Amino acid sequence: MNWYTGVLKKYAVFSGRARRKVYWMFVLINIIVSVVFVAIDNVIGTASDSGTGVLSGLYSLAVLLPTLAVLVRRLHDTNRSGWWILINLVPFIGSLWLLFILASDGTPGDNSYGSNPKAAA
Repeated sequence: MNWYTGVLKKYAVFSGRARRKVYWMFVLINIIVSVVFVAIDNVIGTASDSGTGVLSGLYSLAVLLPTLAVLVRRLHDTNRSGWWILINLVPFIGSLWLLFILASDGTPGDNSYGSNPKAAA
């Protein structure tokens, strides 16, 4: 749970680097919490026809900025600019390429975005 709360504490920090483990654990916990909120929305009857409801919508808005920040820091770990998020705009191939980048290991040692987070851990 420290990975999740650590990302939330740095909710608007777009500088520095984020390890692969930190990013993917945040994504995993974020998905689990989202599924729980969707289930609660369905149980209490606030879900719309699309399946989203009040709680899940508010949660999505609350974690939008931390999600973007950790994504940019993960890209920095691979020695890429945060602007690489825009590769998602290329249909299908862009998302696959971004997934490949996010799953790859970070740059060993220091890079132009900071020191290696693995060395600090």
